[in-house]
Amino acid sequence: MFDAVARARPIADPLLPRLTHAADHGLLWWGVAGLLGVTRGRRRRAAGRGLLALGLASAVTNGPAKAIFRRGRPATHAVPLVRRPRRDHSTFSFPSGHSASAAAFATAVALDAPGAAVPVGALASLVAFSRVYVGVHYPSDVVAGAALGAACAFATTKVLPRRSWAPARGRPAPAEVSSLPEGDGLVVVVNESSGAGARFGQPSGVAAPIRSLLPLAKVIEVGPGDDLEAALDDAAASARVLGVAGGDGTVNAAAERALAHGLPLAIFPTGTLNHFAADLGLGAGIVGIADTVRALREGSAVAVDVGRFDGTRPEGTSFDGVFLNTASVGGYAHLVAVRERLEKRLGKWPAMVVALSWVLRNEPPIDVTIIADEPLVGTRPPTPVGPTRPRLARPAGARRAASGERRRLWLAFVGNGIYHPPGFAPTYRERLDERMLDLRLVDGTVPLARTRLVAAVLTGRLRRTPVYEQRAATRIEITAVAAARGRARGRVPSMPFARDGEVTGRARRLMITPNGARLVVFRPR
Repeated sequence: MFDAVARARPIADPLLPRLTHAADHGLLWWGVAGLLGVTRGRRRRAAGRGLLALGLASAVTNGPAKAIFRRGRPATHAVPLVRRPRRDHSTFSFPSGHSASAAAFATAVALDAPGAAVPVGALASLVAFSRVYVGVHYPSDVVAGAALGAACAFATTKVLPRRSWAPARGRPAPAEVSSLPEGDGLVVVVNESSGAGARFGQPSGVAAPIRSLLPLAKVIEVGPGDDLEAALDDAAASARVLGVAGGDGTVNAAAERALAHGLPLAIFPTGTLNHFAADLGLGAGIVGIADTVRALREGSAVAVDVGRFDGTRPEGTSFDGVFLNTASVGGYAHLVAVRERLEKRLGKWPAMVVALSWVLRNEPPIDVTIIADEPLVGTRPPTPVGPTRPRLARPAGARRAASGERRRLWLAFVGNGIYHPPGFAPTYRERLDERMLDLRLVDGTVPLARTRLVAAVLTGRLRRTPVYEQRAATRIEITAVAAARGRARGRVPSMPFARDGEVTGRARRLMITPNGARLVVFRPR
């Protein structure tokens, strides 16, 4: 087969030699990942998985695989000179590293973004064929490399499980929710500071399409120097339906006003990540605007759970609020901030690993007591991950933990609803109507806790490490406790607290529960 390709008439000179050179060191796939990364949703996640698979395939192929088989390169005297590469290859031939990288990246992209699988797969196939065409590999090298690369792509699902893109389940909305074909009664507050473009002084540009699609709606644009909270208060006081355009933090603020005034909420997701909108099934950018407009015209809405927290600050003052996605204490808030800064360049999963390593190295553990109420028998809690600690929650059927357990933690995560996957990178929810909290803890007392946690995340063995725990709860109470050194100095114990990715200061005590009232949100049928 190699001889037949070598003696064949020119097929794609000089395209294939240039293509095979562009794939050296994975540079071609880094470029494709960059193009996918500028989009949102599935393709951005696919780019991150593709780079992870690319790195794994390159390490396995160019390391142990070539060293084991040690096959020499084919003779190139029959290959036309115009096709041959400019440099001689001193490495072994079996399996093909270029083919492994191409197949790993293409397969990984197909796992998360089937719509991009055809063009990326076609490009990968051309790269694999070009290795035979330019005379540096036998066909069996290419086939073996492609098989190894595909296997590496599937191996990434052990540490980065595939997410479901189906909308999360919600309760049917009340019958009084009506359609707004022209937007009459809708007041939309647009946060021009949301989204990636705001970092470069660019407005979101969503006010114009909203006005065009919903001509009777009132649209209020809030710039960087304006008071977003006051604009939301004014909008809620005069609206029949409160609308908001922004990211998760902006949507959180609007949800508080919608609950306080008993209003349905229309979300136009224009932030960077839009976690809550993604779980609702709304697209990002202009797609998300179209989804919400369609839902308003149809009068289609669902009722979803909202988490609630009541806390006490170190100085003794009380505070409260709601959260749509997550609340956290300890280093999780800093972890999210570091990850968001890095994930556009590295992808979400590599950024998560780097952020985790940074937080565990620089963030001190916190001393707390925890009381967690388990769900009643007959509810649907997730399978516990990590070691079972009976003192934190009684066996199934118990209503409350008997007393608070003293713990030293690196961080604690509380999700509004049960998040998936069950590992360390919670990504999506299948339901928004089960009135349960997802509690995840990273223990700070286990020997070599930080090293063991990072190793477990990288190897997909989080279920077996004693550092990490996960369980469902219906009420969680966390109280900061002074360490021995703090008691000696008379310090008031406190812990960093964040909700929906926004750091809100420090707290001495927190009570977290599902909110009694459900939030009504528009989304298409």
